[in-house]
Amino acid sequence: MSVGLVLEGGAMRGMYTAGVLDMFLEQQIKVDGIIGVSAGVLFGVNYVSNQKGRTIRYNKKYAKDQRYMGMKSFLLTGNIINKDFAYYELPNKLDIFDEQTFEQKYIDFWATVTNVETGKAEYIKLEKPVEQIELLRATSAMPLVSKMVDWNHQKYLDGGISDSIPIEKCKQLGYDKIIVVLTRTKDYRKAKQNMSLAKIKYKEYPNLIKAMETRCQNYNQTLEKIAQMEDNKEIFVIRPSKDLKLKRIEKDTEKLQEMYDLGISDTKTCLEKLKQYIAMK
Repeated sequence: MSVGLVLEGGAMRGMYTAGVLDMFLEQQIKVDGIIGVSAGVLFGVNYVSNQKGRTIRYNKKYAKDQRYMGMKSFLLTGNIINKDFAYYELPNKLDIFDEQTFEQKYIDFWATVTNVETGKAEYIKLEKPVEQIELLRATSAMPLVSKMVDWNHQKYLDGGISDSIPIEKCKQLGYDKIIVVLTRTKDYRKAKQNMSLAKIKYKEYPNLIKAMETRCQNYNQTLEKIAQMEDNKEIFVIRPSKDLKLKRIEKDTEKLQEMYDLGISDTKTCLEKLKQYIAMK
């Protein structure tokens, strides 16, 4: 029985996902494929590389470092997450990513990105994260506070714009079992956002604007579909049991730790049911 794993994004709410995945490593919960979005990709690679604790470690260490993320980086570079520090210096020098182990795991991993010309989601196979670091930048390039990222002669932004929770794509890939890790509580629904600034900034990309306008509706419809599939025991969902209200660019290390710890405790709570779901034929 093949197992697929869907990882929602959510910027620093992804500390929840980090806690879940570290428990997967501790409990030897194995999957055959992963499809992630934004922070789900950035933090999910550490599960494949078997680097338990890496995500929470470097995020707490550098959360308040102006080189990492924040308004200073945005004003100086156009990217709220600093390109050179976060995507190059950090994984190559400061807290080294184990690409060799990643490659040896033989877990298929897809990163979801949004093509700004078409406004559609694309799912690109991630095989060498260090070499494909611009792909990791693309999947997590938050609109309005990030520059578009060039990849294979195309321009991309955050995959969450076009497919925040790629459950349908995971189904299409043919996995027998699907685990979904969300970063919002069960009662959460996305509210419609003001599009005034986006329409000015992205006026040359009408399909991107359309995708941003319909994101709220599409996201909420996906949540309804997930709830129905969960009730029918078609998928297994792990989501925050309480709302800790983290900011997208959260710098409070105690809040980051709390979100990570919630991911661990929620996974412990549902661990036996998860194992039963995976084993069920």
